[in-house]
Amino acid sequence: MGAEAAAIAAAIAKATKASGVVVKMDPEDFLNILNKAGKCLVVCATGGFISTNYQYLTSYKGLAFFTKSDEPLVLPPGVETVLAEDIWIPG
Repeated sequence: MGAEAAAIAAAIAKATKASGVVVKMDPEDFLNILNKAGKCLVVCATGGFISTNYQYLTSYKGLAFFTKSDEPLVLPPGVETVLAEDIWIPG
């Protein structure tokens, strides 16, 4: 297994919850996926009732990866973003 594949496998293994093809993960692991993916599309939204959170969704190798952060993430160069009103993830 190559280094890139090992890094992706490690990120998936650290995912907090997988629901169908949506993998929920820590923001750090999400940024690792973006760095591996290169130029990709990220859907961004804000949410929260009491305090604001920042939500991100991207696709990589047939899976959808989702993260939520208390602070906005600094996305890698070349990442295209789309602002959404809401991101709903099951579970």
